[in-house]
Amino acid sequence: MDLLRRTKILRLWLCALACAAAFGVVTAAGGESPADAPVAAKPLPFEPDEELFFQGDFSRLMLRGIEIAEFRFTSTRAPATNSSDGSQTSPPNILFKGDVRARGWFRKLFGIDFHYSHESLVDPNGLLILRTTKLDEQGKRVRASVAEFDRKADRVKWTQRNPNDPNADPRVVTNTIRDAAHDIISAIYYLRAQPLATGQSFDLVVSDDGQTFRVPVRVFERKVLKTVAGRVPTLRLEVGLFGVGRLVSERKGDMTLWLTDDARRLPVRARLDADVGTLDIKLKKFTGGISRQK
Repeated sequence: MDLLRRTKILRLWLCALACAAAFGVVTAAGGESPADAPVAAKPLPFEPDEELFFQGDFSRLMLRGIEIAEFRFTSTRAPATNSSDGSQTSPPNILFKGDVRARGWFRKLFGIDFHYSHESLVDPNGLLILRTTKLDEQGKRVRASVAEFDRKADRVKWTQRNPNDPNADPRVVTNTIRDAAHDIISAIYYLRAQPLATGQSFDLVVSDDGQTFRVPVRVFERKVLKTVAGRVPTLRLEVGLFGVGRLVSERKGDMTLWLTDDARRLPVRARLDADVGTLDIKLKKFTGGISRQK
């Protein structure tokens, strides 16, 4: 498998914790408020702030449970926006961050170091994506990108640059948004704010690198699992990342995601199976969020 395909799947392993959701046209998660009054946001599972830590273990043939990556997700409020008279007219936007770093056997298995960071700025009412910022480091190869979403114009503009060659022309993609409510990180947070039940099926609608993708998602079963949060009921989701017209169109594979079936909706586990191997990602530590209020 060539380097670009390897690292694309590695980025999707980060996305395994962030792939879920938009039911076509998205409704506001926190409801609507009068336009002339400050918006009182509905408490969300990851508010007032939250930090999640995961470990990724790789398996292939005789290799079993080899640690190769660590994952970190945070949710915070961005600085508030004030009106000309200094009063706050709307709640501050929410900033989601995802970060994955190579650990342990990664270099031996793939022959390269790897670091990927991702920031999603979203509107606090419907959790609609406003801006996506990425940094992708694969050894000496580094790429930085920004996607700006103009919903009034129904347009997304994605710009990628090479920080090691600032004089090089950027790569630019401009497309219609086409119902894409989220990016690959903000989607999981939107999903955590929604009611879910066994038997539900819906389409994942996300924007990635200026392109829009629809991926089928199914809530498969409810099952009690032993997790870092204790023995808790979880919902198992099957997400169709692989296949023609999807995020990974050139390979075959499966993705499974487990969320706690409670008010926290913690993503306690994710698993990707592909021909390169299997990555099992488990939540190891969490702080903040709605659990802090209990």
